[in-house]
Amino acid sequence: MNKLEVIGFTIEGCITAQKAGAHRIELCDNPADGGTTASYGFIKAAREKLQIELYPIIRPRGGDFFYSDDEFEIMKTDVKLCKDLGCDGMVIGLLTKDGKVDKKRCGVLVEYAYPLGVTFHRAFDRTVDAFEALEDIIEIGCERILTSGQQPNASEGAELIKQLIKKADDRIIIMPGSGVNSTNILQIAEATGAVEFHSSARKKMKSKMGFNNPALNENLESMVVGEEEIKMMLASLRAPMNGNVGGHRDVAIP
Repeated sequence: MNKLEVIGFTIEGCITAQKAGAHRIELCDNPADGGTTASYGFIKAAREKLQIELYPIIRPRGGDFFYSDDEFEIMKTDVKLCKDLGCDGMVIGLLTKDGKVDKKRCGVLVEYAYPLGVTFHRAFDRTVDAFEALEDIIEIGCERILTSGQQPNASEGAELIKQLIKKADDRIIIMPGSGVNSTNILQIAEATGAVEFHSSARKKMKSKMGFNNPALNENLESMVVGEEEIKMMLASLRAPMNGNVGGHRDVAIP
């Protein structure tokens, strides 16, 4: 079955995504940093409001994916917190200094998360060898890899994503993400054979404030989840596909 995962940067965005038909939320804070671990209050509220799958990201800061021992201790604590709050899984990604998967510490987090599912995020796209990283992540026990095919977006990385799906041979889910939207999701699906997709479904929203200090030259627009964008992506995935990758995939999405 095709699935659509949407990034939730606000509680309103999470609720909108669920209403629109998304299957899973990747819960994050700080979109400008590419997503960091949400607060306790945010995770708790999301779990209480959502019936769909909830996967918070475990990432203590923006920047690279080579973490200190102190940062790793924070990550272990956050994994336990997500379990205690009843999340369905979590999203991780740690690399060594030379651009390989940090198998030891990722393995510890997967063990801490058990029996919850674990996605390996786009730290994968920073690895020196995608196919070696694929095997390492399978060995660790992750259930899914989020990737743009080591390119800026999934459309540009479609060929590598296709190769990864073939190499994975149903041992792990390869989920295209980055730049996935209603205008290209069907093409990405056809080009890669993927069945799960990741999108921010973002749109800009003006501030609802009635007063804005004109002396402060600041843009108070915020990024929100677009309900219609999610619905259009799901509608695209319901359309019959050409079947040139992996056979015919006219799969109904609930």
